[in-house]
Amino acid sequence: QVQLVESGGGLVQPGGSLRLSCAASGILFSIKTMGWYRQAPGKQRELVASITSGGNTNYVNSVKGRFTISRNNAENTVYLQMNGLKPEDTAVYYCNAITSLTNYWGQGTQVTVSS
Repeated sequence: QVQLVESGGGLVQPGGSLRLSCAASGILFSIKTMGWYRQAPGKQRELVASITSGGNTNYVNSVKGRFTISRNNAENTVYLQMNGLKPEDTAVYYCNAITSLTNYWGQGTQVTVSS
């Protein structure tokens, strides 16, 4: 039974911070890449950030300098530290994990940035 359990979403003011967490369990093969996608109402899902098992990171341009992705390989857990949040960051954020065989998804956590 595979689970990607996400937490840390919520409502914050512009300029505020949130830290998202995602813990993967029940996956039989090594996770090559973990990441975060987001989808706003009426918008297509987009990659926000990703990180490989070796620590290589990738960010969408709109979050560079504000968001930081990190990973605990021993716990198969990925984090997204979000600073300087903007209303445009409002979306459902989805955790993603990639193995040699399968692409896994979490159920999503809501992030709302509003004054």
